[in-house]
Amino acid sequence: MTTIHLRRALLRLTAALWAAGAALPAQAAPLPDDLHKPGAARRPRIEVAFVLDTTGSMSGLIDGAKRKIWQVANQLASGQPTPEIRMALVAYRDRGDAYVTRVRDLTADLDAVYADLQQLAADGGGDGPEAVNQALHEARTKLSWSDDGAVYRAIFLVGDAPPHTDYEQDVAYAATVRMARAQGIVINTIQCGDQRETTPVWQEIAEIGAGRYVAIRQDGGMLAMAAPQDAELASLNRALADTVIAWGSAGEQAELEGKRREALAAPAPSSADRLAFLAKTGGRVNAGREDLVDAVKEGRAQLDAVKKDELPPSLRELAPAELHAHVHAKLDERTKLQERVVRLSRERDAWIRAEEQRLAAAGQGDGFDQQVLEAIRAQAAGKGIEFPETVLSIRVSRPSLLRMPPPSLPAVLPATVLWISVKLAFSALKIPPPVSASLSETVLRVSVSEPAL
Repeated sequence: MTTIHLRRALLRLTAALWAAGAALPAQAAPLPDDLHKPGAARRPRIEVAFVLDTTGSMSGLIDGAKRKIWQVANQLASGQPTPEIRMALVAYRDRGDAYVTRVRDLTADLDAVYADLQQLAADGGGDGPEAVNQALHEARTKLSWSDDGAVYRAIFLVGDAPPHTDYEQDVAYAATVRMARAQGIVINTIQCGDQRETTPVWQEIAEIGAGRYVAIRQDGGMLAMAAPQDAELASLNRALADTVIAWGSAGEQAELEGKRREALAAPAPSSADRLAFLAKTGGRVNAGREDLVDAVKEGRAQLDAVKKDELPPSLRELAPAELHAHVHAKLDERTKLQERVVRLSRERDAWIRAEEQRLAAAGQGDGFDQQVLEAIRAQAAGKGIEFPETVLSIRVSRPSLLRMPPPSLPAVLPATVLWISVKLAFSALKIPPPVSASLSETVLRVSVSEPAL
């Protein structure tokens, strides 16, 4: 879909919402890198850092994020052109806790990000304000952000407590956010719970950071989704794990084995999203450094040049011809399994989209994962990444406003608009009617439907 067509679609949708007493939030931005094979075309890039409060009150959000991180990655991988996705984690607590911050740098190795996230636990805090200033500062200065203006770069600050403003040698959050914007980094804020002291700070950060502010339930509000395809994909996940051949140094082999174990231990929905993500982003069996089977497939390793101590112990005594046959048998088996993964993942993606529509119509599905996806989809459009569906959310605080004359956009945004769920299914050429709307309590839902591409 061209930028012109997208703008026309949003203008038409905005006009419809004005008639209901609401308006769309402003657009923002993501994208580029290369595929696994040498000489492949450059891909757009998404770089996202999650700055997470990990104090005791955040246990629900953290547990939900562990379940949903692969779903977020899988849906982002549906962007066109298929983006490279790099993620980072900055966990923060407060001075006097077990740690103030823990940083996982931006990486395309989402298996490593997932493993780090599994290690996070909510603890500490208790005095109200937390080390928000330090966490934001380190997210800006300690992560390896791209300096390419074509890349979508964003920080999501997620927490329930305001920053300490009484710490010496702290860089104030406003200064950090302004410097981040000068670098082209968007800063979004997600407030968990309803602490009054947090709200104006989170709103200010999002405003200065050209991002989006949203308030969600204290536990993150993430809904479990078990798709009909999950059981078969879990079986394929186990079969694919049996095709993994770790190689390299002892440390590299241990890392690959660790990823294999994490993949086997993941809940069925998470493993299904992981398989779909990997299929969309190059077809490897794991993120990060490839195993020997993928290295041979991609021409990154020649079996005759692999030293015996770079092989797992069970393969070191094989003759060259036997090693060749063993690796290529694993490759043939993997190829057949991945063909089934691709088919099932497409069916599952369609089921998930339909389920999200059903939940949205029921006034649900506005948790942490969906808020992150909505923000990135909207903001990444400015960098040329398009998604098959864009979801924009706002909530109307007073139903009576829906019966008022169309207000101006500036008059609506400050107080009257908190959340309207809007679903767009695009065609490559136009966004025609029908437009439907329904009102339930404080939520106006407007849907624009379009035949599938």
